[in-house]
Amino acid sequence: MVLPRAEAIAPSAPVPTGSFSDVLLTALAPISWGTTYAVATEFLPPGHPLLVASLRSLPIGVLLIVGLRKLPRGIWWWRMLVLGGLNIGVFQALLFVAAYRLPGGVAATAGAIQPLLVVLFSWLLLSDRPGRRSIFAAIAGFAGVGLLVLGPDARLDAVGLVAAIAGAFAMGLGTVLTKRWQPPVSLIVFTAWQLAIGGLMLLPVALIVEGPITEMSRTNLWGFIYLGVIGTALAYALWFRGIQRLKTSSVAALGLMSPVVATLIGYFFLQQTLTPVQLLGVVVVLVSVLLGQQARPLH
Repeated sequence: MVLPRAEAIAPSAPVPTGSFSDVLLTALAPISWGTTYAVATEFLPPGHPLLVASLRSLPIGVLLIVGLRKLPRGIWWWRMLVLGGLNIGVFQALLFVAAYRLPGGVAATAGAIQPLLVVLFSWLLLSDRPGRRSIFAAIAGFAGVGLLVLGPDARLDAVGLVAAIAGAFAMGLGTVLTKRWQPPVSLIVFTAWQLAIGGLMLLPVALIVEGPITEMSRTNLWGFIYLGVIGTALAYALWFRGIQRLKTSSVAALGLMSPVVATLIGYFFLQQTLTPVQLLGVVVVLVSVLLGQQARPLH
């Protein structure tokens, strides 16, 4: 599949609405990302959030590029530095810092501001004026995630909170720029470029700040394989596909599935409990996701 060249798509171009199958496939990305918090704390080496973030994306990105034998050209080199940095390098680093320093639900709540940021960035960069339903869905989703995961015993680490919010900012801006700069290559090539460049940008910083991982168990290895193949390569390919086919606000709303999955994993596998307030949060989040798929621009 060959995507249209970036020059053929202007910010004011008609926005595709996508199909129900496009929505379902795109939703698989945040669903897989919702498992990241449990995998990071239960299966990966402790104390190396930056290095874990790099190793999650760099090996699979390099393997894909070697197999596909296609590199960026011209303007796409600096665009890949921006997109790979925002969507992979910066976002993944901050995601794992938050995951290591906060309970998964708290990190997800802070990151749930992303749909609001996407609505704002889409308005500024794509001239995609938000509708009232988009704004309401984003606010309702944030509130729903708060009901879902925050409680009186929530541990609010300041560094972790800043990392989660900054990560949402990076991913939100990266999502909108991905929509603006749609590439002249196949989706898998576009994904491979970002995984490799983002992971490579992060690797030296991780090694300087944290040092190498000295011990790697079989459990750690399987954790990396799962995150690399399912939670990164496949998830990002589906995410970028969704950005191409759906409104950016619709894609961002689907991102709220991540904290729902994180909470359900905690309930079913980590012996955590669900209160009536949390169940209400699940309902509010799912309604906001549905509203986000039906949003229309203001006239």
